Amino acid sequence: MDIAVPTRPVRPDDGPRFCRLWSRLSRETVYRRFHAPLVAPPPGALPHLVAVDHDRREALVAVVGDEVVGVARYDRSPADPATAEVAVVVEDGWQGVGVGRQLLGELLDLARRRGVCAVTASVQADNDRVVALVRRLLPAATLRVEAGSYAVSSPLPGAPALAGA
Repeated sequence: MDIAVPTRPVRPDDGPRFCRLWSRLSRETVYRRFHAPLVAPPPGALPHLVAVDHDRREALVAVVGDEVVGVARYDRSPADPATAEVAVVVEDGWQGVGVGRQLLGELLDLARRRGVCAVTASVQADNDRVVALVRRLLPAATLRVEAGSYAVSSPLPGAPALAGA
């Protein structure tokens, strides 16, 4: 059963909401998103997470009431702004109901409209939910195994082909 939730671009005043979201993430969810057993956001990470320019760096949040329950973001490559790295995290209580798919789908649409032609990501090889999400939203993705994780690379559906691709 998919549940649509309101989404919006991240704002600088979302810092406290991100802190509250972090406290609701299980250790497994944190590990799967950050590939490390973090118990708190890294020092100085919060300003970086909420300060985006909505072009080179973008983040969308899913909001229920006044709480952020999920975040999807992209960061364009400085060397190749037509390529962006994407990531998504959803609060445990909201996983499995389509919030991640909704956030990532909206983020990919924004990226495509802003000139991003390809995306990359790092996904743990045993993260079946995210691997399935990648295969669903990015059917042309290649997944290359690198030290227990997949290095995901995909053209954006509907985007112009990259030169030399």
